[in-house]
Amino acid sequence: MRVGRIPYINCYPVYGGVDRGVVPLAGRLVDGVPTALNGMMARGEIDVSVVSAVEYARDWERYLLLPDLAISCDGPVQSVMLFAHRPAHELGGRRVLVSRSSMTSVHLLELLFEHVWRCTPEFVLGDAEASDLHDIGAADARDGIAARLVIGDAALMLRAGAIESPYAHVYDLGEEWKGWTGLPFVFAVWVAQRTVDAPRALGVHGALIESRNWGLQHLDLLAGQAAERTGVPFMACLDYFAGLDYGLSYPHLGGLTEFYRRLTVAGKVPPGRLAFLSAV
Repeated sequence: MRVGRIPYINCYPVYGGVDRGVVPLAGRLVDGVPTALNGMMARGEIDVSVVSAVEYARDWERYLLLPDLAISCDGPVQSVMLFAHRPAHELGGRRVLVSRSSMTSVHLLELLFEHVWRCTPEFVLGDAEASDLHDIGAADARDGIAARLVIGDAALMLRAGAIESPYAHVYDLGEEWKGWTGLPFVFAVWVAQRTVDAPRALGVHGALIESRNWGLQHLDLLAGQAAERTGVPFMACLDYFAGLDYGLSYPHLGGLTEFYRRLTVAGKVPPGRLAFLSAV
């Protein structure tokens, strides 16, 4: 089995037990940013993977959701952030750089601009990895960028001050969604190809759940690993992990379906439904 993994620290709690040999996984891990894993799943190059929530909605007839496994927040997420030189409601017609790494975050940002901040910026596709952010002040001035959507480790590093930030205004997209809808937000889900052997997929699912449970019991260990990798202080990493939810409860499903409903109304994804991998 080929099993996809996002190399951001937000996946540490799910894969921590597997990585340390505490939980055996009958498969080979394949690393990639969300858009890369989305593409590999769409082409059938991997069998089970974490993917952007939008990827499931975009091609739901191809996939089965793995139960009780997601990357969610019920308020601030801390790693999906809009950094801006002026207030968000003043960004109409201005250039906003969006990360090509996660279309879920981009679509969420589009919804927030339309319904919360009520303006229409000019979205510009770009990358926002940590290595690209050390000269952001000069880069923004050169390219006329008024705001940036930054995700993953880079967003956490910029927010925590591990990378110096020139931005006066910072918006946490998880917090903005919660304030707007009152619901949790699901950024990523785990899926299996519908064509994959079900018992083997269930074995991978069981291993990931066991590894997730181990990770949640060892967040201090994982926070130390994250701090060493990113330069973000240990307590900030621990607080980050504690603010995420790695299950898929009824409230989180409510937030996910509301997001899908709004994307369907906007014509961003086709009408669909949730279908889960089942042991029956």
